[in-house]
Amino acid sequence: MVSIRVLASGSKGNAYLLETEKFRFLLDPGIRFKHLAIQLANLNIPLESINGIFITHEHSDHVIGLPVLLKRIPFPLYCNELTWKSLKKMMDLKEKAVDWQPFEPGCKIVLDEIEIESFPVPHDAADPVGFLFHHSNGTIGLLTDLGYITKLVREKILSVHTMILESNHDLSLLQADTKRPWSVKQRIISRHGHLSNEATAEIAAQLVKEGTQNLFLAHLSEDCNRTDLAESTVKNKILSAGLPLPYIQAINPANPALQIVL
Repeated sequence: MVSIRVLASGSKGNAYLLETEKFRFLLDPGIRFKHLAIQLANLNIPLESINGIFITHEHSDHVIGLPVLLKRIPFPLYCNELTWKSLKKMMDLKEKAVDWQPFEPGCKIVLDEIEIESFPVPHDAADPVGFLFHHSNGTIGLLTDLGYITKLVREKILSVHTMILESNHDLSLLQADTKRPWSVKQRIISRHGHLSNEATAEIAAQLVKEGTQNLFLAHLSEDCNRTDLAESTVKNKILSAGLPLPYIQAINPANPALQIVL
C-alpha cells in the first residue's frame, strides 16, 4: 500500500503525508505547526510516527511549519543543497542541529518498499523539484509550482498511474483580479510561475493518452480559480482529444482533506 493524504493545497499553504506500510513522510509542511498538529491528531497519527520530511522548494506556502517541526523532533530533512541553503538563511536553521539528508535533483532514494525520485522543475525558487513515488502498487506523482512543462518533466510523468498536478489559475479570472498588481500577475503567468488550467489540460490529455488513471488538480488559487472551472477545462480537453476520462478531482483549498491510495 502507498497513499498520500492531502493536508493542505492552495496558494495559502500546501502539505501532504506520504504513507506506506512501513513509513510516513511529510511532504512540504506549508501550514503552521498548530494546524498541522491538529490535522495529524484528527487522523490519529502521532507526530513521533513520522520518519522524515521531504521539501520541493523553499517558498513559505510549502515550508512555514518546518522550523517548529524541527524544534519538536529532529526529523531527517530531505532536500537538495540549494534549497537547504535557502532554508538555512530564511529560517536561521543550524546545520549541526538538523539531520539534513541531501539529494541531487534527478536522483532516486530507495527506502525499503518505496523509491522516491526527484526531478527539476521551472519555478522561481532556488532549485525546485517534483517527486515521483514508485511502489509495487503503482507510481504517484507530485507536481506543483512550475511555470511550464519542460521536456524532462513530460518524460518523467508520462505513464504515471496517479498524478497530483498543479492547476493554479483560470487566465480570465487572474486577468480580472483586482487584488494583485500587474507585476504579480506577470510572475504567476511566467515560465517560472504557475500552471494555468489551460496549460494543465494540455499535459493532462497527454498523460491520459499514456495511461494515467487518476488526476488530482492541486494548488488552486482561492481568488483566481474554482474547482468546477479546473475540472471542466481538463475534462473538455481530454474529451476533445477523443480520450476516455480518467478519475479527475480538483482539490478544494477550503476543504482539502483527501486520501489517495494505491
